[in-house]
Amino acid sequence: MKSESLTLINAKRLRRKFNLERCCGAVLLAQLIGCGNPAKAGEVSAGGIFDGFELTLQDGFRTEVAGPFFYLQQTESNQVWALPPFYSHERSPAVESQEEDWLYPLMTRVRYGHESRWQFCELLSTSSGLEPDAEMARGFELFPFYFQQRAADAKLNYTAVLPFYGGLKNHLFRDEIHFILFPAYMETRKRDVVTDNYFFPFVDIHHGDGMKGWQVWPFAGHEHKVITMVTNGYGEATLVPGHDRSFYLWPLGLREDAGTGTDNPEKFRAFLPFFAISRSPQRDSTSVLWPFFALIDDRAQKYREWQGPWPFVIFTRGEGKHTSRIWPLFSESHNQTKETDSYGWPLYVHTRSHADPMDLQSSRVLYYLYHRVALKNTETGKERIRLDMWPFFTWHHDFNGNERLQVLAPLEPGVPDNPAIERNWSPLWSVWRAEKNARTGAYSQSLLWNLYRLDHAPTHKKVSLLFGLYQHEIRANDWSVRLFYVPVAGSHAR
Repeated sequence: MKSESLTLINAKRLRRKFNLERCCGAVLLAQLIGCGNPAKAGEVSAGGIFDGFELTLQDGFRTEVAGPFFYLQQTESNQVWALPPFYSHERSPAVESQEEDWLYPLMTRVRYGHESRWQFCELLSTSSGLEPDAEMARGFELFPFYFQQRAADAKLNYTAVLPFYGGLKNHLFRDEIHFILFPAYMETRKRDVVTDNYFFPFVDIHHGDGMKGWQVWPFAGHEHKVITMVTNGYGEATLVPGHDRSFYLWPLGLREDAGTGTDNPEKFRAFLPFFAISRSPQRDSTSVLWPFFALIDDRAQKYREWQGPWPFVIFTRGEGKHTSRIWPLFSESHNQTKETDSYGWPLYVHTRSHADPMDLQSSRVLYYLYHRVALKNTETGKERIRLDMWPFFTWHHDFNGNERLQVLAPLEPGVPDNPAIERNWSPLWSVWRAEKNARTGAYSQSLLWNLYRLDHAPTHKKVSLLFGLYQHEIRANDWSVRLFYVPVAGSHAR
């Protein structure tokens, strides 16, 4: 039969690849007491001691040994073996990726094609990969003291020893960083803008891309940018607005003229916390005792908003937006694409974002105590749903109708859809697992790491109890019962 052939093929492949016969005495024991042909060793069911079974939600095979502390899994696209929570290794040959975790997230190693990175506590790390010009570069970091990169092209090399001397490239949202006795002096470059910092962040002079400015923080500062033109990805010339910005006794006095050269220039003046005023053809805003009391007239978005005191009381009326908020008692806000409601925040919070063909809804009760997220395709009517109730369970329903339930989930609600958590930590507390395949009709259940296990498919059914001391299997017209791993009853089709 097809399902039995798949089991045999995967069992042989796993034994050949991972040499299970040497690392698991349960297989040898099963053979000695009559569990059948050694070729079917992967089918032995000994509950939390040793278990091998076909996957429910995809084609593949999984072997679990010593309860949650060792497993092997192989599918058409990837291979995983793990010793939760100490180590896991996942490999996907089709996309040339490989990932290893040691007490995740303490230490990890990730490789994807030519790119790779290894880190320990995000303090010590190495990396290698191709730069945009196809040069291979290798980096080493001992954060935050030492940074190094080496490549065949010397222009890509850098070394930095903080706080003494050095330079960095493509770090901290900057293309280049150079420093001497930081924070005494540092120069940064982002595209065409160069900033010289003296006793960072107090004094700087910056220029480039039609802009020049200075600041002696917090006393005063000024920046002026002229109108410039850039070429976008389509080869078209695009206008970059100009502006003038200045401050004195930051954050008390603020002044800005923005959008110069556009049809919506904006003037902003503020002396905080007494007032903050913004005026433009599309939007006016007036704030008194900033940020508590404000009146906003947004003509572009077609709404007027009253805030007072912000963020506790807000009322908005107009075609573009409708809001009624007296926080934390209640808040109701919606526009053409987004809706946010809360009652007794954070007791209940509901959000919705709609942009055809996708409709995303999220409902929360006390943050992660209860959380439901549903993403619906409005054209097909299919939904992907995730339901969490911390720390009791997490439940998934994908676009294909497949379902998965895990009982006890202390981390999963807080870091949803994290493969490393599911690979390294979830097996330890998954006292109940249930999966259902909508396409094939197969489903499976597991209690206490296969102390009880049920595998059901249109072509077969298998039940195992108490470390496999009781097993009942049905395949087509054949059935068998085993007690203490010994066949005691069964039938064969003639």
